[in-house]
Amino acid sequence: MVSEHSIDLFGFRGSMNHWLMKSELDVYPYAKLVEDGQTHWDGVRNYQARNMMRDDMKEGDLILFYHSNTKPPHVAGVAKVVREGYPDFTSWDEKSAYRDEKSSPENPRWFMVDIAPVKALSTVSLDAMKANPALEGMPLLRRGQRLSVQPVDEAHFDEVLSMAGVSRDEL
Repeated sequence: MVSEHSIDLFGFRGSMNHWLMKSELDVYPYAKLVEDGQTHWDGVRNYQARNMMRDDMKEGDLILFYHSNTKPPHVAGVAKVVREGYPDFTSWDEKSAYRDEKSSPENPRWFMVDIAPVKALSTVSLDAMKANPALEGMPLLRRGQRLSVQPVDEAHFDEVLSMAGVSRDEL
């Protein structure tokens, strides 16, 4: 079940099991996830995104893996959650760029999930998504939407797959 804060923030009702996660192409591309086989999604320092990872993301949930801060920004693949939310140890690692002095193993402030690749997709650009009326209301396409982790309703998820020439059966 989706936590109350997600319903308030995005206007969705009921169970949610599709997400979009952003990574910069030069920081952690989808190809690196494929190479690694799985990874922990650390360094998220936004409370809304943290709450979704901590409270709402469940093992098996599907993720649109989105390359941001590139031209053009685009969905590059599908991943899945393989470990539900747990404390982000980088927040108390003194050598980490994501260190937060107010977080500790005893009182973690930040959380992460583990993800694994499912399928690389033909690029679905942000402009193509904006031009598709079937994606109206998708959080990614809203003005000012900058969260690195955000929900995607099932119809929007399936439409992005369709734009990439993939059906859900192929996942």
